[in-house]
Amino acid sequence: MKYKTTDEWNNFSFTDAYVGDIQATSGFFHMELDNVKILSENSCNRDIRKMRTNGLVLKLEDYKILSFIKEGYKLYDANGKPMKVVEDTVIEEKDYNSGLKELVEGVIYTLEKAEDTYIFSIDAVNERTYELKVQASHDVEEWERFFNLES
Repeated sequence: MKYKTTDEWNNFSFTDAYVGDIQATSGFFHMELDNVKILSENSCNRDIRKMRTNGLVLKLEDYKILSFIKEGYKLYDANGKPMKVVEDTVIEEKDYNSGLKELVEGVIYTLEKAEDTYIFSIDAVNERTYELKVQASHDVEEWERFFNLES
C-alpha cells in the first residue's frame, strides 16, 4: 500500500463506508472499506480539503471482540400500533465468524472510539443493524490513492 497511518482513525470519516471484507483470525482483525473520507487533518493528506478513497484496509492490532450485537427493532402498523418487537440478540463468541460475514457488503453507520475500544454500527444487507465493539492497542489504515469528493 502506498499510504499508511497509525492511530489516526479520527482523521477519517468512516460514515457511509462500504464493507468489502472482514477478517478476524488469531492475531489480526482487518476490514477492507470503500468510500472512506480522508479528512484534511490526516498526516498523509497533502491537500487542504476532504478527500476519499476506496480499498482502504483498516487493521486493529492486538484485538479482542468485546461484544457483538444484532440490534432489535419494533414494527408498527399504519395506525402506529405495535405489531412486533424483536429484542437485541447477543452473538456468541462461537458464532463471531458467521456473524462477521453478515456485515460484508454492509455500510458503516458510525465508528467511534472510547479509550481502546472501537465501536462500529453497521447496517448489513439483511436489513439489520449490528453493533460491534473491538478492543485493540492500535489502528492502522492503509490505502493506495486519494480521490476527489464529488460535489
